[in-house]
Amino acid sequence: MKRFSFALILLVWGAVAAMAQQSEQRGLTEVASAPDAHGLPAIEVRLLTTTLNGADDSPVTNVKLVIKNVSANFYNYVTGWATFYDSAGMRCGEGLFKVDALATGESVETDTPGLRLRCSPASWRIVATNLLTRTSDVAKPAEAEPPATEAVAEKPGPVNFIISIDGEEHPIQLNNPVVLRLANRNRTIVLRSAP
Repeated sequence: MKRFSFALILLVWGAVAAMAQQSEQRGLTEVASAPDAHGLPAIEVRLLTTTLNGADDSPVTNVKLVIKNVSANFYNYVTGWATFYDSAGMRCGEGLFKVDALATGESVETDTPGLRLRCSPASWRIVATNLLTRTSDVAKPAEAEPPATEAVAEKPGPVNFIISIDGEEHPIQLNNPVVLRLANRNRTIVLRSAP
């Protein structure tokens, strides 16, 4: 009885997943959309290349897409898959798309290099794999210089570091060399700040 119940649950989950996938497929002239991690609409994608006649011996290798940011987020990086299906619902090709810097309400044209479409598709869908947003306000103007009447903090003095090699500690300061004997040879180590 337990096995029967488990098999029935798996069958129902599979049917629901298949129905959900079928409901995501769109006609080639329809706009496909993808949600963000919270399930809210993030991007909408429209096919610019609608005449797609691929075959096993001559696959379509690229299509043009228009991606629109329909969310309230600015995306620094967007990637996803455009998947195509024949009239029987069988997948017959997929291609990766990528966009850098997509503002709210902005649309951009891109393509799907690496696509190998082996049919004349009847429907398609998209899946967003990366929707990277800003982590801070990088467009914020720089802080204004403090007025001359305010005291300005002094730069910190030299910073001391310790290099520990096999438990033996050696002090080192920025731009001051330290000479260590390693494997019967003297080695000069200089710690500098990056430009």
